[in-house]
Amino acid sequence: MDKGKIIFLNGVTSSGKTSIVDAIQSHTDPFFYVVANDLFEQMIGDKHLHKDYWKYLSEVIIMMYHTARLFSDSGKNILIDGVLVERPELVPHYDKVKGIFMGYPLEIVEVYCPLDICRKRNIERGDRSEDQSDWQSELMAENIQYSCSVDTSLNTPEECAEIIIEKFFK
Repeated sequence: MDKGKIIFLNGVTSSGKTSIVDAIQSHTDPFFYVVANDLFEQMIGDKHLHKDYWKYLSEVIIMMYHTARLFSDSGKNILIDGVLVERPELVPHYDKVKGIFMGYPLEIVEVYCPLDICRKRNIERGDRSEDQSDWQSELMAENIQYSCSVDTSLNTPEECAEIIIEKFFK
């Protein structure tokens, strides 16, 4: 059985990753399952997140990657909605991702949006701090080999989805 394609949408909070996921999932073909930092963070529980946020988040993020591998092993396409930040608990995060997915059809997509627009989106959402995208940007892994890049300040989520599908499936 062929492995399912793994598309990792990497970008800071409010850059547009989840909107692109929704746009991709509105397509009939190709079909994707989704794993996301936010979904896996909910597995931890507030008590432990408040106690040692990065310890538990780092553990569950690594488990999320292994979950994505299981889907791929079953021939299923999978989207990862995440952010490759270099924290002491994950360092070297990008290298860990490459190791976990070695031999898998992984494509990392840069989801870019200028930080001033991310700040405005964070305020509008109301569930993020205004500067969350800024500090994530400062922690973002460097020298990531992207297969594709989309800019959500220039393209709609639907246009970004089309760019990604065209690049990897047509």
